[in-house]
Amino acid sequence: MTDRTQGTDGGTAPAAGAKGPDELRQQIEETRSRLGDTVEELAAKADVKGRAKARAADLRDKAGAMTVQLRSTAVQAGHRVQEKVSHAGHQVQERVSHAGHQAQERVSHAGHQAQERASRAGHTVQDTASRAGHSAPVSRVNSVVQACRSHPRPLMIALAAGAALVAAGLLFRRSRDC
Repeated sequence: MTDRTQGTDGGTAPAAGAKGPDELRQQIEETRSRLGDTVEELAAKADVKGRAKARAADLRDKAGAMTVQLRSTAVQAGHRVQEKVSHAGHQVQERVSHAGHQAQERVSHAGHQAQERASRAGHTVQDTASRAGHSAPVSRVNSVVQACRSHPRPLMIALAAGAALVAAGLLFRRSRDC
């Protein structure tokens, strides 16, 4: 053995002389401990299989974390799409409802106008017939006008159906032109 030991700077420094057997044993024990640590470090660096397993476990953990993150992102994207589709559906529903109300108002207005025109036409026919001295046709026209006044629902339904057919025809023509 030599009298030199490794210093803190990595160089060698002269060993302080042991002043007794106990101090010498202590120095030997410290040297063995340092040597054991160095051997363990070298063994760990030389253990390629163990380092590869540790690296593989590390990569598995990272892949698992990334999978969780991707699933979370996909779920969030799904929720955003669902919200947008729901919002668009509500907008379409509102527009259709509004268009339905407008069509109903137009049909109702057209029905009232038709009823008023029929009433005027009936009165005109009645007046013309009474001037000419024909009372039989007047009574038939009078009964039709009276029936329309007392039961306007069938007339309104017929007018609504006619308006729906006109609207469908216009929509069909528009879709064909596009």
